[in-house]
Amino acid sequence: MTHRQTEFLYLNIGHFLDHFVLLIFATAAALQLTVEWDMRYAELIPWATPGFIAFGVCAIPAGWLADRWSRPGMMVVFFFGIGFACLLAARSSSPAEMAIALTVLGVFAAIYHPVGLSMVVQGRLKTGMALAVNGVWGNLGVASAALVTGVMIDHVGWRGAFVATGVLCLLTAIAYSVFVRRPVPKHKPDADQSTAASVPELPRATLIRVFGVIFFTTAVGGLVFQSTTFALPKILDERLSELTVSATDVGVYSFLVFSLAAFAQLVVGHLLDRSDVRRVFAVVALSQAVLFAAMISLDGIPALIVAIGFMLAVFGQIPINDVLVGRLAKSAWRSRAYAARYIVTFSVMASAVPLIGWIHGGWGFGALFAVLAVAATAIFLGTLLLPGGHALKQQA
Repeated sequence: MTHRQTEFLYLNIGHFLDHFVLLIFATAAALQLTVEWDMRYAELIPWATPGFIAFGVCAIPAGWLADRWSRPGMMVVFFFGIGFACLLAARSSSPAEMAIALTVLGVFAAIYHPVGLSMVVQGRLKTGMALAVNGVWGNLGVASAALVTGVMIDHVGWRGAFVATGVLCLLTAIAYSVFVRRPVPKHKPDADQSTAASVPELPRATLIRVFGVIFFTTAVGGLVFQSTTFALPKILDERLSELTVSATDVGVYSFLVFSLAAFAQLVVGHLLDRSDVRRVFAVVALSQAVLFAAMISLDGIPALIVAIGFMLAVFGQIPINDVLVGRLAKSAWRSRAYAARYIVTFSVMASAVPLIGWIHGGWGFGALFAVLAVAATAIFLGTLLLPGGHALKQQA
């Protein structure tokens, strides 16, 4: 492989690991720690909140350091950091110790999105497919976390999931450290200046309205994404009780749902290049609302089928706001626009964890799906405020 292809592979692995490490605890808490630590699910999962807060808050300083020091250097720190944090989590013997380890994990995991995604698009004239492929790797990390953790719980315990992942991250860190020391071939600079005319020129009021929609749907979408990805193992454990007899079974079904849904980004990315953004966004959001409402009282195979459907819609929404930001934000302030988007997303994601515990503890997952249906409906209504037609289309 060329240097560029090898770098892209490491960045994809990084995205996979970034989402993987953040969801080991979700499966461990749902399937073993509630028993081992004698706590209800609703009491245990809020201890993950500090880690997700760190994951959001630390994204800005991570990007700032990368711009002023070294993006590859920050990626080395990322791999080493999440590796050591996983080993620290494996040694936890109480919720407080786990919260500390997850906070450290969140600090280092925050590096990936502002740094890794900047490296993915750097020097590329066409970024859509690169971002879509990279996004699939991240989604497969979500899928694999439930499967691997479930298998490890049945065979070596939840600590083994953290240890094995930590060792893998450290080995990747060593390999990537060796890679970045190699001479870097010269690349053609990013064509931001030559494509500046391709940014649609919208009236100021319209531009403000569109970015308002972007940040509103980003916030509500972050709640939906975190609620579904974090809680799905527990949801399937409850809703597929006749089909699941072990942690491995829950992990397999979770992997099935997540991995099938992971490729939705490729489909949506293809449609965004060929269709009206507002129409695509509205269909995706409305699909979420309908499927969440349908899931309120479902069990068994119907619940599994609908879960695949709503995760397809949830994962499919991920690239839409990134595409909108990329099309509307000029080069001079595009990084700041993306940074603001991630701060909104990750901050809301942190608040979703205690919300899941509160709703589940008081009313069960049926109430959670009702809340998510309302949230998806709000996203749908927000998409109607976007200009239609060619207003948001990337110009050649």
